[in-house]
Amino acid sequence: MPRTVPLTAQNHDRDNAGLTYVYPVVSRRAGGVSAGVNLNPNNACNWACVYCQVPGLVRGAAPPLDLVQIETELRTLLADIVHGDFMQTRVPEGARRLNDIALSGNGEPTSAREFPEVIDLIGRVMADFELNGRDGPSVKLVLITNGSLADRPRVQAGLRKMASLNGEVWFKFDSATAAGMRAINQTRVAPEKQFGRLAATARQCPTWLQTCVFAIDGRPPAEAEQAAYLEAVARIRREALPVAGVLLYGLARPSMQPQAARLSALPAAWLEAYADRIRAAGLPVKVSP
Repeated sequence: MPRTVPLTAQNHDRDNAGLTYVYPVVSRRAGGVSAGVNLNPNNACNWACVYCQVPGLVRGAAPPLDLVQIETELRTLLADIVHGDFMQTRVPEGARRLNDIALSGNGEPTSAREFPEVIDLIGRVMADFELNGRDGPSVKLVLITNGSLADRPRVQAGLRKMASLNGEVWFKFDSATAAGMRAINQTRVAPEKQFGRLAATARQCPTWLQTCVFAIDGRPPAEAEQAAYLEAVARIRREALPVAGVLLYGLARPSMQPQAARLSALPAAWLEAYADRIRAAGLPVKVSP
């Protein structure tokens, strides 16, 4: 690997491996090393979340992808992680395990037209490195998504492929109100429409809600926001949607968006108390302050 800078949970620099599409991180939520695949090297996303750590974020979709280069880079990184000295030289003790290959990066990964083909190539690579649990460790394939394109046929096709590869979706669900989604995610998607996309996703592939909570101008989410979120959780249970739980996390790294100065992390105790309310509404919660 070209870079030798030690990794931390606070450093998710997409350039730290010197590659175009692939990068390693130590993930708080995964509890180990994640091999990231960035399908948006153009820093383009169809949302503009105020807490986003991507510098120079622009509105748009993923560019045309070089699938050969993605596969080559992924094989290079995994060879160093699985067979090289990557864990010993770059990863702190306690996190030296490969947890997942994650489709994430600098924008919405499902905006890539080649999304189903990317899943296919990752499946080939996982099999070649014996990461599918048959003859070696079982490594997850994680999609980190805002879910806004989850009802499109090509995305649904990719989700079905993911389900056969020990796949898991982390579906962004920061707010259950229109006002909250406009303020946090800067989208005008109707909450009911987004809930339908969540349902469609969960029925195709194991799914977790991924929820970021923080203070704006020193104030935590209003009680009305919290109540709407808890009602959405209760609805998930009522409708028997196969949602595994909630990944509840705070601000660990600074936002790179214009609103950054208005945002601040909430105390761990606040997150734990909110997690208890979510559990009472019916879903398991994993907290990452």
